[in-house]
Amino acid sequence: MLAYRHAFHAGNHADVLKHVTWVALLRYMNRKPKPYRVVDTHAGAGGYALHGDYAQKKGEYLQGIARLWDRADAPPLVADYLAQVKAFNPGGRLEQYPGSPALAQQLMRPTDQLRAYERHPTDHRILAAYLADEGRLDVAMADGFEGLKAQLPPSSRRALVMMDPSYEGHGDYGRVVRTLRDALQRFAEATVLLWYPQVQKVESAELPRRLEALAAEAPKGWLHARLTVQRPDAQGYGLAGSGVFVLNPPYTLHDALAVALPWLTDVLGQYDGANYLLEQRAV
Repeated sequence: MLAYRHAFHAGNHADVLKHVTWVALLRYMNRKPKPYRVVDTHAGAGGYALHGDYAQKKGEYLQGIARLWDRADAPPLVADYLAQVKAFNPGGRLEQYPGSPALAQQLMRPTDQLRAYERHPTDHRILAAYLADEGRLDVAMADGFEGLKAQLPPSSRRALVMMDPSYEGHGDYGRVVRTLRDALQRFAEATVLLWYPQVQKVESAELPRRLEALAAEAPKGWLHARLTVQRPDAQGYGLAGSGVFVLNPPYTLHDALAVALPWLTDVLGQYDGANYLLEQRAV
């Protein structure tokens, strides 16, 4: 939705789970010398000022990245993510938070490509200015669900996709499923990271099972991780947690998350019932 601005939520617990997984996927893609293409369907502004008005309005980052910032005991997967966030803050203080295109830009090699989509005019302008001097990076003010179709398959036959729409309406849940089904038909070997919110909506609860059904077409199976850190409010609203669903995950990801998720649950949990889920169908 064009009214959505991720700056209000940057660096929260959902971003932590999403970007810990994202950094791990980028690292794995770098293991092979062959180039790859990153497609970010809902890229946002690229970076966010945590002391700006938007981030300060709710202060969600205080229950997310801020809880991790000074920890010296992070497991390897989380420590790598933290190193990337700190590289985005060269002054040594937590002032900026990198979005998924910024993390990709930091970790990609000169031969790799980024195709980023962002429909909000202001966020698109910020993102385009941030990536303007990078010829291998392309930013389009267009619908990322539709844009993905033109990006698969890439000529290199290696692709990594980030899909994290706002889900502010009900329509995004259905579009996610339809878009991923189409993506697998176009390029079944693509590695896709799909993020979703854990909220009191039937569509949210049903989404993982719907994704499992379509993931039968993924030659390397799927992985599903969820982190629940807080209770909904008295009316049943609020972001209790979030999940990531990975199509064609690296074989290393499950074991790395099995170490990282208990630690994240302990550090980010805001009530005694904080918990995590990790499941996988490997081929």
